Amino acid sequence: MSEVSVRYMIDDVPAAMEFYTTVLGFTLEHDASPAFAAVSRDGVRVLLSGEGSSGKRPLPDGRRQVSGGWNRIHLQVTDLEAEVKRLRAAGVPFRTNEIVSGPGGAQIIIDDPSGNPIELFQPRR
Repeated sequence: MSEVSVRYMIDDVPAAMEFYTTVLGFTLEHDASPAFAAVSRDGVRVLLSGEGSSGKRPLPDGRRQVSGGWNRIHLQVTDLEAEVKRLRAAGVPFRTNEIVSGPGGAQIIIDDPSGNPIELFQPRR
């Protein structure tokens, strides 16, 4: 295997591309919108699969693949409080409203435009 990616089901691929590249600093690798796009950051590749992409086709039993859930990508940041302020000012929706601290560091969860969660994490110093 040469590469590992995360696939997210997306409602609006152009909006997701803009969010990941503009708000979260990902680089656009491939644009086949409105069906599909691939973005990357720090070795993490996220496949944005919209309607018409092979990755979002209904399953053989008819179930539809939808966005959301709680599995998430985890982005490490150096100043979580500053990131929270920046993202709130940009109007990004937060799934959890408060920073939560634990033994390894602090985290907060935001949603992309389709409701997929992204965890921002600052390790304990």
